[in-house]
Amino acid sequence: MAKARKPKNNDDAKLDHPGAVVRHQKLCLSVDLPNRRIYGYTELEIAVPDIGIVGLHAENLGISSVLVDGEPSEYEYYPHYQNLDNERRWSSVMSPASAAGVAGSLYLSALDRELVPNLLINCCKGFKVENESQDQLVVENASQSSGEVKQNVKLVRIEYWVDKAETGIHFEDNILHTDNQIRRARCWFPCMDENSQQCCYDLEFTVAHDLVAVSTGKLLYQVLSKDDPPRKTYVYRLDVPVSAWWISLVVGPLEIFPDPQNCLISHMCLPAYKSKLQNTVGFFYSAFSSHYEEYLGAKFPFGSYKQIFIAPEMTVSSSSLGASMSIFSSQVLHDENIIDKTIDTRIRLAYALARQWFGVYIIPSGPDDEWLLDGLAGFLTDSYIKKYLGNNEARYRRFKANCAVCKADDGGATTLSSSGSCKDLYGTQSLGLYGKIRSWKSVAVLQMLEKQMGPESFCKMLQTIVARGLDATQPSRTLSTKEFRHFANKVGNLERPFLKEFFPRWVGSCGCPVLRMGFSYNKRKNMVELAVLRSCTAKPDVEPPNTNADSEAREAEVGWPGMMSIRVNELDGMYDHPILPMAGDSWQLLEIQCHSKLAARRFLKPKKGSRADGSDDNGDAAVDARSSSESPLLWIRADPEMEYIAEIHFNQPVQMWVNQLEKDKDVVAQAQAIATLEALPECSFAIVNALNNFLCDSKVFWRVRIEAAFALATTASEDTDWAGLLHLVKFYKGRRFDANIGLPKPNDFRDIPEYFVLEAIPHAVAMVRGADGKSPREAVEFVLQLLKTILLLSSLLKRIDRLLQFDRLMPSYNGILTVSCIRTLTQIALKFSVLIPLDRICNLIKPFRNLKSLWQVRVEASRALLDLEFQYKGLNAALSLFIEFLEEEPSLRGQTKLGMHAMRLCQMRGPTDSADDIQSITLVAFLRMLEGRMAFNNVFLRHYLFCILQIFAGRPPTLYGVPRDKTFHTGDPEARSEQENIVLSFAAEAEPLETPVNITNQSPEDVAIIEVPKEADSISSSHELKKPVVKIKVKHSTATSKGDEMGNQSAAEKSQGKNNGPDRAASSSVSVDAPQRNFTEAVSISNHNLEEVNSCQNPGSRVTASIGSAKLACEGDDLGKELQCTADSGNVLVHPRLLGDSDLGADALKYASLRSLSAATVNDSSLALGDSPHRKEKKAKSDKDKKRKREDRKGHKEDSEYLERKRLKKEKKRKEKELAKLLNNEPSKTSMELPSRSKGPGVKEPEFKSVTLQAKTNEVGSSNMLVTKVEARAETSEASNAPRFRIKIKNKPLNR
Repeated sequence: MAKARKPKNNDDAKLDHPGAVVRHQKLCLSVDLPNRRIYGYTELEIAVPDIGIVGLHAENLGISSVLVDGEPSEYEYYPHYQNLDNERRWSSVMSPASAAGVAGSLYLSALDRELVPNLLINCCKGFKVENESQDQLVVENASQSSGEVKQNVKLVRIEYWVDKAETGIHFEDNILHTDNQIRRARCWFPCMDENSQQCCYDLEFTVAHDLVAVSTGKLLYQVLSKDDPPRKTYVYRLDVPVSAWWISLVVGPLEIFPDPQNCLISHMCLPAYKSKLQNTVGFFYSAFSSHYEEYLGAKFPFGSYKQIFIAPEMTVSSSSLGASMSIFSSQVLHDENIIDKTIDTRIRLAYALARQWFGVYIIPSGPDDEWLLDGLAGFLTDSYIKKYLGNNEARYRRFKANCAVCKADDGGATTLSSSGSCKDLYGTQSLGLYGKIRSWKSVAVLQMLEKQMGPESFCKMLQTIVARGLDATQPSRTLSTKEFRHFANKVGNLERPFLKEFFPRWVGSCGCPVLRMGFSYNKRKNMVELAVLRSCTAKPDVEPPNTNADSEAREAEVGWPGMMSIRVNELDGMYDHPILPMAGDSWQLLEIQCHSKLAARRFLKPKKGSRADGSDDNGDAAVDARSSSESPLLWIRADPEMEYIAEIHFNQPVQMWVNQLEKDKDVVAQAQAIATLEALPECSFAIVNALNNFLCDSKVFWRVRIEAAFALATTASEDTDWAGLLHLVKFYKGRRFDANIGLPKPNDFRDIPEYFVLEAIPHAVAMVRGADGKSPREAVEFVLQLLKTILLLSSLLKRIDRLLQFDRLMPSYNGILTVSCIRTLTQIALKFSVLIPLDRICNLIKPFRNLKSLWQVRVEASRALLDLEFQYKGLNAALSLFIEFLEEEPSLRGQTKLGMHAMRLCQMRGPTDSADDIQSITLVAFLRMLEGRMAFNNVFLRHYLFCILQIFAGRPPTLYGVPRDKTFHTGDPEARSEQENIVLSFAAEAEPLETPVNITNQSPEDVAIIEVPKEADSISSSHELKKPVVKIKVKHSTATSKGDEMGNQSAAEKSQGKNNGPDRAASSSVSVDAPQRNFTEAVSISNHNLEEVNSCQNPGSRVTASIGSAKLACEGDDLGKELQCTADSGNVLVHPRLLGDSDLGADALKYASLRSLSAATVNDSSLALGDSPHRKEKKAKSDKDKKRKREDRKGHKEDSEYLERKRLKKEKKRKEKELAKLLNNEPSKTSMELPSRSKGPGVKEPEFKSVTLQAKTNEVGSSNMLVTKVEARAETSEASNAPRFRIKIKNKPLNR
């Protein structure tokens, strides 16, 4: 067994950046279901950092007290969510583009706030050296490293309660349950809600005696109290360290069904679903023990496993995972008469179990590695499908998933592992459509690796990974992409050069290969000449997210590693030729030698009735037969084993596609042939007959037979005399109708594949359309015959009403009959709008939105009304109705479904539709909802709302690529500073500041930082990002007077902190460290409260520049925006928001972004914090320069030219001092005002000055650098004391 490389341990990382670490957590809660309340306490054993402050996450909790080592402690708690509704905040939202920008800022700021702890506990008091008991406690924790033994461990006890919770934990009737939404565990118990924080748990839950409490871990015992009425306490213990995200709880009157074959498995549900439960989970032992444990060579890591099924309207999604347990919607349960859900339910339960292995137990090392665990869970599920549901089911599902990936993998959002697509997305990459695409792509990439190394080697590699995590001596439960690549080399025996190309191309980049192929048979050489054109699904203007200039990234852009196989089916057999290179030239011309030879052609006499040219009436068939007789080729396939995620377009004769459909036994080959024949512009009778024969063949896989049925419906037309339609009707009536009475027979569930095929026939018949877009009479009569009605609209409506009444009396499975009737009414309203008023149909559908209806029926009625509103009144009216429905929908699951449907309506809007049809009031309503309480409670809905606003502006529905600027602030500066001062006060107690602190209530836009160019990096507390530096260079005109030149030169030198010296150049430079912004969005900078900014002015201090009324022009704005600059003198305050919000590296500086930094003194040449290393380095450099200059002067004492320059320099200094003295003596003038000049004969008007403003950005993912040129003109004004410059900003994008 190969020895894996030593992983980067999370504990080692914590030692490099010391912070609070949770060693163990105990949770004791009492549940009061009638009052929708939980109360109790939690105890956390925390290794406290040197700063003495512990930050926890808590939301919607009422905290009674906080004790540290049994003594009361100071703490501060503030909620993340703040309802700030101000009309002025939305004044800039006038178009979909501006709304999309604001939505990005709101979404990012909300996600960023969730990362910050909001329960701060002061643990400094009572600091003692660890006693023997604490040392013993540290030794007992096997997950601790030796370096952490000396840390200060505190026992923090928090008593709290939760009343009527809205997220994280839910109360529904007599049921309480949790969900595992991203960062919502904090909503029902205080914790460190981060994936990097993992610990063991002791859990105790006290409930009513007739209720059952199910939680993560192993049930130790139950205790019945002597209270009246009695209460029962369930005690659980989880010995495997997990993050708070995986802690789950369900309380209710549950029926427990132990697995008959494995006592470690328990299935639970409400009493009404027990019969369905027993029928549904009968297979589960085969997945749990017979396959997963056998395939991975290890026992289940959590000891026991529990499955709980609750009502579907209670859940947020169809499944919610926790450590050693899973919560499902009871919608997946079914009895023995419902076979439609069998396959999907088994796959869903098997996937949840696979996630327990990969995702909950084996965890990713970082956000860039989440794709790997998701892919391994999907791969394990596919192995179960292949073993128990058949190889055809597994290959067909993989083929469809690969097709979906190829269509959607066109941008950086589908890149599996990169900092741009994972780290900065806050976990949202797993939500929505792109989340599904990433999951399918992850599984496909791992299956490609399995093809390369073989099934046995891949299985051995997975067993090695699991065994490493179960190792009792030194368990390593984290897995990174780099480690997996190492295992693929050592255990899977894949060569390093191949892996060096494979992972950057498929994992670190986006896009799939697109191959267009055609061939020609050379009869003389008996050879196939194959032409191939290769391209990529990714857009040309999309840069790879991994922009590192390493060799792997450059190699990944060339192509894809390996050789694709071409399978040639000849008369003598099948031959594979792995000869198509996937890298290099995009055009390829290959020669493939054939093995079969043609026999000598026999000349036959023309048949009677044939044409003069030798062809019969079936022209297409004659041509195909002639082409096949001229070569030994039957059909050709590219990549038959799906070794690549590729979109292949192969051009071969029709007869070869028919041969592939009829003779190839692979379901993928059959599906490809059906799709190609269906898409042909002209359909012959040979194609129709081939599809019909395929449909009637019961030995063929049933899913491909269904595709053949829909292909027959597509090919049915007047040109073929509706042959496809007639075949479908004949097939259905021959198997389902009673020949004696002419009516359908009851369903026969003995032959399940045949049942699924027959179920699809009515759908296929309903899709048949003529040239006029209408269904033929034969299709309509067939459907009406199934409905037992006549060809009258009134009769059809009566039949629908009768079915609705029947479903009320005898409810169908999940209300499927009512849902189908609602969909039918919607289609009738859209097709017969002239005959039936829209209001009548709406009145029929609206009653089904009653809260007493099933949630599936209620949601379907809302969808139908939204569709009708969209078709008749437009998108804006439909979205307004959507907001109304959303506020009325009580279930989180229903809200999520409505959000998905609204996003589909936005995507249905054609490209020619104008974006102006969305009114600003609708955009503002969406923005308010995005930052509202409903979106906070439902992270899925919040993501869909954000995606809808992005679709409005024509942007992809993903957070990937959204600029990380802070142009739109969601909170009040005073409220934010109050929250920051809380943290600052705690930090001051633990560590006194070495430098003076100036705290102001200025917003980030009101403060500017002046810095000398060509110096060290700008002042920032962040070590990850550089702030953009804006340089303003002013060149003086020779037409200005000497006094102006001297005054401006003096002011510029003072602003740079320079001593007056010889005039080396008539220019000055000012560097401004501004907040990082995306210049494509409008940035407003306010100039109010400038007196507060420059309140620390001293005589003779350096000059700062404050910019007022400035707005950088975006693409949609005019380029002639004007910028006014007013120069004032004074010290500069550095606002903490300008220093960045990223992590500082050390926990002592974790909250240092909340501190203000004071400016340096006048004699200092740059801004620094006290005696910072930058200042010391600059001072040493300045001393060295002075020493060098003194040595240079010694050699120039006798030089007359040097003495003359020195004399002129002193004279110039003297004049400048006199001018400065004159300016200071005038009380009515400011320190920056120049002497007024009267227009005389010899005085010229001030001319234009050339000003260049250059913005240097360091944004991640930025592809263009913006260079702004500014033309300034000095103006004199009697009303203003300070000189003003009128600056015109011109945007010019400069490609890198």
